[in-house]
Amino acid sequence: MAYIINLDLRGKKAVVVGAGTVAARKVRDLLAAGAAVTVVAPEVCEEIRQAASEGGLLLIERRFQKGDLREARVAVCATNDEEVNRQVAEEGNSLGCLVNVVDRPALCDFTVPATLKRGALTIAVTTEGRCPSLAGLLREELGELYGEEYGALVETMGRIRGEMIAKGWESSRIREALAALYKKNILKIAAARQEKRVSPPRHQDTKGIITGRTGRKVRRKTLDVRRET
Repeated sequence: MAYIINLDLRGKKAVVVGAGTVAARKVRDLLAAGAAVTVVAPEVCEEIRQAASEGGLLLIERRFQKGDLREARVAVCATNDEEVNRQVAEEGNSLGCLVNVVDRPALCDFTVPATLKRGALTIAVTTEGRCPSLAGLLREELGELYGEEYGALVETMGRIRGEMIAKGWESSRIREALAALYKKNILKIAAARQEKRVSPPRHQDTKGIITGRTGRKVRRKTLDVRRET
């Protein structure tokens, strides 16, 4: 069974071995995460070459060599060359670098789940590499259930939680209050605000609109998907 985590890769070295269309998708995701990306490949697709020309990444146009993963936090191997796949996995293991070899779970330290993003909300589906296509299908079903209004919901509830923390509320009280807000359809407020393209509800907008069982009064972005690899 896998242990699921979110990695903070901002400013960390990430190496992508291979430069085809699959590798390009991996590069996009790593750059979006703020990683310092290096691509190693003898043949390069136009998207990666363009990103390199704009200074978005370091491009090394040759086959993978021993030492290419030095100081890397993570490495992604997206090639059809089984020998290169094995070399990357072995070097990553020896250097303590986390390695993902696309569609080769036996060589992976980690797999990348299929993800659905709604603003700051990320919903991930993983089969631990056993059946990525199923993960993709389930992600599509979740996309029908969780619309873009959930991105606005995260922003609204996150701001309210911040106010509660600033006032010194205990974590158990915060959880109870936020759960009460969600059950009282604060999602509808967030969705309406998003439709009108205005700010999330402020303190005075919802003052006293919910009273929990304890008698405490509680005040009450775009589609993005990734496939599992």
